[in-house]
Amino acid sequence: MRILILIDCYLPSYKSAPKHIRDLGIEFLRQGHEVTVLTSSDTIQRTLQVSIQDEVRVARVKTGKIKGAGKMFRAIQEVTLSTRFWRAAKPYLIAHPADLIVYYSPTIFFGSLVRRLKLLWSCPAYLILRDIFPQWAVDVGVLRKGLVWRFFRRKEIEQYNAADVIAVQSPGDLEYFAREFPESGYRLEVLPNWVGLEEHDLPHTDYRTRLGLQNKVVFFYGGNLGAAQDVDNLLRLAANMAEHSQLHFLLVGDGSEAPRLKKAIEAQGLCNIQVLPPVDQKEYLSMLSEFDVGLISLDRHLTTHNVPGKLLGYMYWGIPVLASVNPGNDLFAVIADSRAGFCHENGNDQKLAAAALNFATNTDLRACMGKNSRLLLELKFSAPAAAHQILRHLPCADRKRVNALADSIPLMKCVDANN
Repeated sequence: MRILILIDCYLPSYKSAPKHIRDLGIEFLRQGHEVTVLTSSDTIQRTLQVSIQDEVRVARVKTGKIKGAGKMFRAIQEVTLSTRFWRAAKPYLIAHPADLIVYYSPTIFFGSLVRRLKLLWSCPAYLILRDIFPQWAVDVGVLRKGLVWRFFRRKEIEQYNAADVIAVQSPGDLEYFAREFPESGYRLEVLPNWVGLEEHDLPHTDYRTRLGLQNKVVFFYGGNLGAAQDVDNLLRLAANMAEHSQLHFLLVGDGSEAPRLKKAIEAQGLCNIQVLPPVDQKEYLSMLSEFDVGLISLDRHLTTHNVPGKLLGYMYWGIPVLASVNPGNDLFAVIADSRAGFCHENGNDQKLAAAALNFATNTDLRACMGKNSRLLLELKFSAPAAAHQILRHLPCADRKRVNALADSIPLMKCVDANN
């Protein structure tokens, strides 16, 4: 079967989404399918460039910079994605039809392209919805409900209407659809984030030595530093733990809040927290293996539910998790049920600091919860499990082979941290 995957950016981007799509594409290939990733690039010279990367065919359309660009310029680039992709790749798409379209959000601007391709190929489309935008932007105060919001809202609905199946990342997101679109008839399901179970050819890194952290318990945060992540939450945690010299907080990434965070660290004279620029995916995964606890932070005002992609990297290396998130987030159940770490409501600084100190002073606790973290990945967040779930929606003729492959998906029970 032929599968087309749409995503607004791809490797070597340091974002987590391209890594997820790469792992999913490789798993589709492993199961005997043909895979093409159609994406954007601001570095290629030609209008369309097709290459093979990690055995996956990647078709890149030349665009301006999207990720990391200013809000206004990024919005302009994203609004035109469907039109740009169609104009640049139309001959290629006509010559290379697909039996299934998988498209990834964010961005919210693939709806019109997906509708056009469905008409061209008479095939279904599966939406992997990771961020519910523009709702999260309203929740954190980045966007008000006005003219701009109404435009984004139309595009949001357009991408939903193009999908045969909408896959949200947590059960809590189903409540959003029940509340906002009670009579839509959307076909919804929960598809957790995923990662490949084995990564090859990772470079050797020695960040712990280079940064002078040999005798520290390092709390690591990797990924976007934007409004939804509430960087002030991380800053307060570091400030509250400043008297404990054995703790260090290392943040690796970029985003709209990164410059302000760096200035705040300097202004407060904090020596136990530092911010490094993003690195490519392989180096990121390698450097992550050096550290002790994985950090997650989400703004407490969010009403949508988000299981951040950074969790997968932590689980890959068997690193326990310390999370501070919005009330009601599904991460509370995920982390508590698996005993893979601690999760508290953002704003409960005292409990968060106590959990951090507990991790810092208890090596056995870190080891036990770290083991559970890896087992949780194998049980619920693997690329084979995600691929099988997506392919279940194929016509009956293709489903038999998919079901036959399901037995190869590893299923393991989590270990009780008290044993």
